[in-house]
Amino acid sequence: MVTSEQRAIVRQMSNNNAEVKSFFSGYEAANAIFDVEQIARCYADAFMFGGPEGVQYVKKDDFIKVLPRRKEFFRSLGLVSSKLDSLEETTLDSKYTLVRVVWNMRFERGVAEPMDSQNAASYLLSKTDDRFQIVLQIDHQDLRKRAPEGGRLDAAEWRADRSIREIQPPATSPIRRSGSATMDLCP
Repeated sequence: MVTSEQRAIVRQMSNNNAEVKSFFSGYEAANAIFDVEQIARCYADAFMFGGPEGVQYVKKDDFIKVLPRRKEFFRSLGLVSSKLDSLEETTLDSKYTLVRVVWNMRFERGVAEPMDSQNAASYLLSKTDDRFQIVLQIDHQDLRKRAPEGGRLDAAEWRADRSIREIQPPATSPIRRSGSATMDLCP
């Protein structure tokens, strides 16, 4: 027999699911049109970014400064779109939700066949004032280890390894580093 408390938890999870999907749909749309203000609203004033090589603390103001270079980097690789493929959420408590997202990223380079890449990232969302913000992002791929020198990828390499995505900010980037971590930030 299901108690009223258990039903309330299920209702809260269902509501969170719709809110999480809405949050990531907005995040996807903001990235598609490169709406820096809206992208920034998706992140807390300070957040943690983790990747295969470590973790770093990022101030939102510093992140905003890096966004144009991030966009240009992905454009140089031929990125034309990033779309949500799937998301799986775990409500941790009334404030925090852990979400694993798979992004479909489409790359087109000249006359070559378009290449699609699925890439996973996990996000810890904090709910404040009835809206979510990213407080932790973990990207599960490392482009530097997958992309040949200069970020040039040929079709055979793309088909062999369908997971590509990481941005390495220039040494002059305002992003603070911990160890050798670099900032990826999908999509």
